[in-house]
Amino acid sequence: MAKSEVENKVDFSTIRYAQVWEDADVLIKGLNIQPNDVCLSIASAGDNALAMLAKNPEKVIAIDLNPAQIFCLEMRVVGYRVLEYHQLLEFMGSRPSQNRKRYYEKCKGLLTKEARHFWDNKQDEVEKYGIGGIGKFERYFRIFKDWIMTLVHTKETVKELSSPKSLQERAAFFDRDWNTWQWRLLVRFFFSQTLMGAMGRDPAFFAYVDGCFTKHVFQKIKHGMCTMSPEKNPYLHWILHGGHGQYLPYSLRRENFESIKNNLDKLEWHVLSTEGFAKHCRQRHVKISKHNLSNIFEYMSEDNYCASLSSLINISEPGARMLYWNMMVPRSCPNALRHKLKSHDDIAKNLHIQDKAFFYNKLVIEEVL
Repeated sequence: MAKSEVENKVDFSTIRYAQVWEDADVLIKGLNIQPNDVCLSIASAGDNALAMLAKNPEKVIAIDLNPAQIFCLEMRVVGYRVLEYHQLLEFMGSRPSQNRKRYYEKCKGLLTKEARHFWDNKQDEVEKYGIGGIGKFERYFRIFKDWIMTLVHTKETVKELSSPKSLQERAAFFDRDWNTWQWRLLVRFFFSQTLMGAMGRDPAFFAYVDGCFTKHVFQKIKHGMCTMSPEKNPYLHWILHGGHGQYLPYSLRRENFESIKNNLDKLEWHVLSTEGFAKHCRQRHVKISKHNLSNIFEYMSEDNYCASLSSLINISEPGARMLYWNMMVPRSCPNALRHKLKSHDDIAKNLHIQDKAFFYNKLVIEEVL
């Protein structure tokens, strides 16, 4: 396989995800990155590839089929190099700011020609929302926050959701004040597969979904609001408030800022599919020991998933770890590859319970034999 199945089905000309919606705390614990590791990361917007640098590996190689996502990573790299910590948070959109255009002026000189042209055309959006707020998925959530949710809940109710509570108090608040018939109707409409495909994710990403997508979303939102602590969840905080709260994603925490900045020269990126990357590694005799594979296998048929996974196994060191998520498409250790992989189900289940990106059904961690 020289090309990925999804390459011919999805528009890769725009930013789909301006930030990574996968919990890097889970990723870092699950991969157990060591100083001699050569790591692969699906780039997306770049946050988790940068988070991996905080563990001081030998190298992190980020890949994505979408050049716009690679430009997101490149902008972050420049931001870490030239901005102070508080400026980076403002530039990302984590914190309010009136200075984002000034921060862009500081950054643009270090961008490649292609990335600078891309970002020059997005300065007004960046000024309003930050570089982490201008993707298709983030716009979808912004419409939800600004226009849809206001039809069913007051600002006071939304604020109360994010106040500290015990597990029992969260469940009682959800049942009493949040889970109204209007809320259930909103979820059925706004988080339908059709509307999310049109406004959030690409319709092609739902090709292999089996089951009721709206029911899945409702249960996962309930889990995020009741079982977990909403006030400590940066992903839910962004959805509800349009920025990160007191608790930040891994790559944006102060304690990780300097280690990421100091390791930026260990990062490289390419516009490639996993299949193309495997060929790239074979030609250069590169072996990978840690894989952050996001949830890319959900976008492939079962046969293409097996072929893609097999191509990555073939460029892996013995003992290499692969970590990826399932939302609604079951993908884990195909029968044809069981002699090459060992599943770490106990570790994955324990970490999945902690996962602040609450909309995934399963975390998968596998080891190359």
